[in-house]
Amino acid sequence: MRNLLTTLFALAMAVAGTVAAAPALPAYDFYAAVAMTKAQKNSSTPADSGLYRRNAAGAWHHFGPRILGVSGLAVHPADPRIVLIASSDGVVRSTDGGRTWRKTTGWEVADVRSIVFDPVQPELVYAVTAWGPLRSTDAGATWQLAQKGLTLLFGQTMVADAARSGRVLIGTEGGIYVSRDAAQSWQRAKFPEVPVLRLTQGSSDAKVLLATTLGRGAFLSQNGGESWTPVDPATAGANLYAAAIAPQDAALLALGGWQAGVRVSADGGRTWTDRTAGLPVKNVFVLAFDPGVKGRLWASTFEEGTFYSDDLGRTWQEGGLYGAYGYDFIFIPVARP
Repeated sequence: MRNLLTTLFALAMAVAGTVAAAPALPAYDFYAAVAMTKAQKNSSTPADSGLYRRNAAGAWHHFGPRILGVSGLAVHPADPRIVLIASSDGVVRSTDGGRTWRKTTGWEVADVRSIVFDPVQPELVYAVTAWGPLRSTDAGATWQLAQKGLTLLFGQTMVADAARSGRVLIGTEGGIYVSRDAAQSWQRAKFPEVPVLRLTQGSSDAKVLLATTLGRGAFLSQNGGESWTPVDPATAGANLYAAAIAPQDAALLALGGWQAGVRVSADGGRTWTDRTAGLPVKNVFVLAFDPGVKGRLWASTFEEGTFYSDDLGRTWQEGGLYGAYGYDFIFIPVARP
């Protein structure tokens, strides 16, 4: 009888363990777009800025061409051989997974701040620059101006709506504009006429968007950007450069900025907590939740390195890239071996 009970108990525990086991998260390559401004050296070819990729051991290695002012990276959702880099010199494209590169914009295009593929029709690509947005219909091989309906052209952040193909939102110096025809025309959103510094969309709930501004704090939308509400009164007058939404939980949000540190909300933006303690400075330019490690939050401070937290900012661990001015964190899904 005792042996039977022991066997049944072991089987029950095995079944319970099987039920409780969480599915493995997808694997991602982790990139950072930075400029090593703390130890900047005059050079015609930048040796220490651009894109860096983090390996499994936690070390960062330079990736891609040596060009100035790299602000972002985008990879074709269906063909990982096609890679696009947004830089101060224009858009640079690879069709062989990053082994070789070619500039695909003309001399008149500069200061490309953000670049995104349409998630449903990836031959459509959108870019925002200091001189107005661009669109491509051939996965970034060629580009056209996309300024119809805009009165102010300067922009540095954008989102291709994951829920509606052809719908694009850009943050400009005069607020947020929306296109419903794949960037062929733009209309003003119901948003204050203030410079927008960062715009991000929830991946588990595409109706949730978070925007940060220059001097007016942060705004949250829960209806896909149709309307916006100010959040976090403690930073209502701050310059907020960073915004993040957790990929597995759209109620988990993070904000960061100049002298604002890191602010975290776990209830969809109703309340916010300062999580700056443990960071060397209160100046934060990039935040991102790691989609490959549930609950991990990454922060890029001004010239004092990157840091990560696995407890929503209560404690922080050093993540490398000391001396960097961060532009963006990019996570690219990869096939598991």
